[in-house]
Amino acid sequence: MFSNLFVFEMANNHMGDVEHGVKIIREFRKICDDFKEFNFAFKFQYRDIETFIHNDYKKRSDIKYVKRFLETNISASEKKLLKTEAEKLGLITICTPFDENSVDLIEEHGFSIIKIASCSFIDWPLLEKIAKTDKPIIASTAGVSLADIDKVVLFFEHREKTLCLMHCVGEYPTAESNLQLNQIDMLKKRYPELTVGFSTHESPDNTDSIKIAIAKGAKVFERHVALKTEKYDVNAYSSTPEQIHAWLKSASSALAMCGGSGGERFAGTDKERADLRGLQRGVFAKTEIKAGSTIDTSNTFYAIPNLENQVVANDISKYIEFIAIKDVKAGEPVMFSDVSIKNFRADVLAIINKLKPLLTESKIALSDKLEMELSHHYGIERFSEWGAAIINCINREYCKKIIILLPGQKHPIHFHKKKEETFHVLYGTVTVNLGGIEKTYKCGDIVVVEREVKHSFRSETGAIFEEISTTHYKDDSFYDDDNIAKNRKTAMTFWSDWLYKPIF
Repeated sequence: MFSNLFVFEMANNHMGDVEHGVKIIREFRKICDDFKEFNFAFKFQYRDIETFIHNDYKKRSDIKYVKRFLETNISASEKKLLKTEAEKLGLITICTPFDENSVDLIEEHGFSIIKIASCSFIDWPLLEKIAKTDKPIIASTAGVSLADIDKVVLFFEHREKTLCLMHCVGEYPTAESNLQLNQIDMLKKRYPELTVGFSTHESPDNTDSIKIAIAKGAKVFERHVALKTEKYDVNAYSSTPEQIHAWLKSASSALAMCGGSGGERFAGTDKERADLRGLQRGVFAKTEIKAGSTIDTSNTFYAIPNLENQVVANDISKYIEFIAIKDVKAGEPVMFSDVSIKNFRADVLAIINKLKPLLTESKIALSDKLEMELSHHYGIERFSEWGAAIINCINREYCKKIIILLPGQKHPIHFHKKKEETFHVLYGTVTVNLGGIEKTYKCGDIVVVEREVKHSFRSETGAIFEEISTTHYKDDSFYDDDNIAKNRKTAMTFWSDWLYKPIF
């Protein structure tokens, strides 16, 4: 109901003339047929004039609103006639009550949605009455403080009401410089569970603000409508059918330009993919590549143009291994038919998803973005047996890392010549072999590892510990097993939101 909903607000523009009101509904309904992508509603205003205006002031013509409401007042049956006309034409019907008796009449007439005007946003007696209905609620926020918006949102949330908040400026008409459309961003950020819309009072000829509102993610839009005749004029903030058509056309254009919901990445068009492919560098043999050789930067170069089914630079990744299955001459393109491919990305993602439970259970606070490396001493396929995940926090004259061991994982024997380090166990238990002496440490324990002392560590249940040390140097780890030096590490950026969202 609250998705691309355009609300035509009649207010008192029926001028107290029901026949004129019916004509307004019919004329604006015709426009809707040109915009099938939108939902449409007609909105009315109900006031129980007998109680809404103080008896002592009912004959006063010098008070703007008293005069206006009395002159345009229609009976309950006439109000029902207008509502029925809109409903008969397939429009959603909405009504704004300004007093408690009008809420009862709205329920009696069977409106689909109740609207709260900005002036009534914190009219608590009226809100209490509205909350007792079973209808969705749209509420305009012109002139309302953020503290009061918070209160009203919580009021309806506690009563499990469906609520849409409308950014609105209660200046009639609203100058462009006062539209404050960035408030849509603020409302969406502060109340992400609510639909946010835009109730507009700017010049009816303005078709730019609706584009901005749509681009900012507003979903419900409201504009005053009126019909100019020989008998009745139109005020400065109400739109004629021609102006509404231009407004909706602008909205339709904005919706098309914005594309989908924004919740998913756009896959692109065939033309876009073809155009981009033409600009990508192909992979060519720098020297002759023999069958069985690994294809990497040492024996290839990248240049345009690329050929169909040629490996391109965009295909090269630290997660993908290309092995030549036949000889490729120097200067020739490397084709997919020339290589076998092994993609390690799935292995890396599987490791990340294994690390997540340890990090979440440990409740260790992490920055939003950190550099991490997967240390896979005997290849990534044996990571669950040999290796560790290392989050690099800082490396200056002092160094801090967070080391994560999966259950059953071991880190092989090694030592450092330049670096002295201290392990502080933060979660789980870790068994450290220090100079040939093995001991198991629990959460809170501290282990000092001096320079040139051989050490290794493992964990049966999984563990996380800090490594606090002097400066770390890449060439300062010396392993007993010479084969380890031939295996590379995988570096990546660790984002804290990985802990609570799926990683693909």
